[in-house]
Amino acid sequence: MSKRKVDFELEDGAAFPGKTYVNELLKPVFKDQRDYLFDAMFMIHRAHTTMLKEQGIITEEDAKKILDGVNQVAKMEKNLLNYVPEYEDLFFLVEAEIAKLIGSDLAGKMHIARSRNDMGEAMYRIVIRDHMIDLLEHLQKLGQSLVTEAKDHIHTIMPAHTHTQPAQPTTFGHYLLAISDNLSRDVERVWQTYHTVNQSPMGAAAITTTGFPISRERMVELLGFDDMMENSYDAIGTGDYLIETALSLVSLMTNMGRWIQEFLRMASNEVGLLKVSDAYVQVSSIMPQKRNPVSLEHSRALASSAVGEGLSVIQMIHNTPYGDIVDTEDDLQPHLYNGFHKASRVSKLLTAVMTTMTFNKERALQQAKTNMITITELADVLARDYDVPFRKAHHLSSLVSKKANELKKELDGVTTAQVNEWMVDVQISEKDWKNIIDPKKFIERRSVTGGPNPKVVEEMVKKRKAYWNDLGEKVAGYSTKVESVKNELSKV
Repeated sequence: MSKRKVDFELEDGAAFPGKTYVNELLKPVFKDQRDYLFDAMFMIHRAHTTMLKEQGIITEEDAKKILDGVNQVAKMEKNLLNYVPEYEDLFFLVEAEIAKLIGSDLAGKMHIARSRNDMGEAMYRIVIRDHMIDLLEHLQKLGQSLVTEAKDHIHTIMPAHTHTQPAQPTTFGHYLLAISDNLSRDVERVWQTYHTVNQSPMGAAAITTTGFPISRERMVELLGFDDMMENSYDAIGTGDYLIETALSLVSLMTNMGRWIQEFLRMASNEVGLLKVSDAYVQVSSIMPQKRNPVSLEHSRALASSAVGEGLSVIQMIHNTPYGDIVDTEDDLQPHLYNGFHKASRVSKLLTAVMTTMTFNKERALQQAKTNMITITELADVLARDYDVPFRKAHHLSSLVSKKANELKKELDGVTTAQVNEWMVDVQISEKDWKNIIDPKKFIERRSVTGGPNPKVVEEMVKKRKAYWNDLGEKVAGYSTKVESVKNELSKV
């Protein structure tokens, strides 16, 4: 054996666990388990012991002693727990603490018909569902704020953009409802994922269930799951609930990041449409005239970071074996918890910004009168009212905008006589031209389903308001169910 190897083993250790393994794996993993999984672990201890008692696998007396020990250890200040070499992880440390109170033989009975495999999967699912409910509560408030603002801006005319260029007039209310609809679809994706996650793996044990007459169905009830992962191999081997969770997070934060960027554009001095409340801006350290909308900037950065957490999960699962593996456990789970925590922060920040911001109606209307963005209506009027083939009508409208641009005039600076001169063989009335160049008339005429017409938007506001209110009740119902399960288990 080389001297280098001898010296290294003298320093690091020649038996498991080596110092490097302890410092770089066991200690960090222990801390994550302590910080994230502690409460879920005790829920499972209580539920499993209760089920064993009800099935007659352990006696009432033994169950009472076990639960007394579990409840005493659960009162420990978890932040004071640290890795010690005697125990591989938090699971073994907790079992040892319970054994100190009730004896190792009795504490060992608590582990009948279960494994760290099904127990670990159940803990992850319990913690993830808590994060989802917490996020959904914040998203519901954000959705409500979007719709409330939309209602206040049904008549607030502004330019809509395509390809980052001024395109046509719309209203700020119409725009905010578009964001609300986008958000609601992401909410539905999170809900779907919640039900994928909220399935019990308990009773799968290591991977093939057990010879003891347990009730997997009872564990579903005791832990507040929707159903169980029926196939025990699937319960332990699958990672799709993690993939779906990560993808719902990626979709939500990617979509949210896009309209955060739009808000930042609107909040710039050059655009000057959106003013973030003083409570959520910072003044430059050297340029006192500046109002930096840092709340939006941080939201954008946090959203991007949350996307990164979700993509890390996908990358870590990719090409891993189908079965119980550490890739999907100790090292992966914190990415999801951190991702949801960041997503909740973004949602709370944006709700605050949305609720307190102001929108410059006059400036928005003025911008809607520039860049000839009502010219589409000329093509429509020619085709609809003057029997001009649409392609020709489009060509004539393009010609008018080109001529106006050559004169460096907006449409309201062009006379009806000039328009008729340019179009040659089509002559429109003064009234039609005045309506064509009016953004308000443009919007009023867009009265088909989903358009920016104020009456149409008002009906959409009612529907969206009902959706977000219903979501609030739905989230509260699931939150109450989960809290009820936790409270009931704390009493056993």
